[in-house]
Amino acid sequence: MKILKYKKKKNGQYELMLESGEELSLYEDVILNFDLLLKKTIDEEDQENIFQMNQEYDVYYVALKSLKTRFKSVKELKDLLLKKQYPFEYVDKAIAKLLNQGYLDDTSFAKAYINQQMVTTSKGPLKIERELLDKGLSSDIIYRELTVFSKEEQLVKIEKVASRLIKSNRSRGGMVLRKKIIHDLQTLGYDVSVIEEGLGNVEFTDTKDIQKREYDKLYRRLSKKYSGRELEYKIKEKLYQKGLYYED
Repeated sequence: MKILKYKKKKNGQYELMLESGEELSLYEDVILNFDLLLKKTIDEEDQENIFQMNQEYDVYYVALKSLKTRFKSVKELKDLLLKKQYPFEYVDKAIAKLLNQGYLDDTSFAKAYINQQMVTTSKGPLKIERELLDKGLSSDIIYRELTVFSKEEQLVKIEKVASRLIKSNRSRGGMVLRKKIIHDLQTLGYDVSVIEEGLGNVEFTDTKDIQKREYDKLYRRLSKKYSGRELEYKIKEKLYQKGLYYED
């Protein structure tokens, strides 16, 4: 088929107008590989190879564009491409090419991800480890790169998180509040032994304002049902469950 006209597009492709009236969009790499600028024809025996190579480049450039938007792990990128229903063999070729070019690297991804999480979040190493495992990184890479998250840095973060939670607390006190903060820190991905050490200098004393506020709130609610000594007993029972103690 004779090529009548070439028109360059913005996405690294050329639009080819064929003698038959058909229009083709081919990547510049494919055009150069098959000398289409010089030959100005597409031989029938080359058609299948041209279309196959063009699809391979399509997968590659979609992958490359995705990496420019956000650095990804090998598994993340592969899942994204397969979700677009590209053939497995083309996806594997694109992944291999990007690995070889250095655009895709799980070790570099782990370094960047861990650093970003340490700087911008309160997450502990165990949660970061789980997230990296979900992203398909090997345990060896994760273990090696997570050593940057030292125990000293964890202790600093634990104290900051605990202080913030204490300040924002509106209804708990004493050991109840302490247990809640330990639970929250475990959820964030800190080991219990490190949490206990980090909370060593944190005060969990009952605050008078919280005690008074909770007492008043319970009194308004429970006085509709109880009175006298039974009311006082019910209020103190509820306060105790919150780790609070109130005396007139």
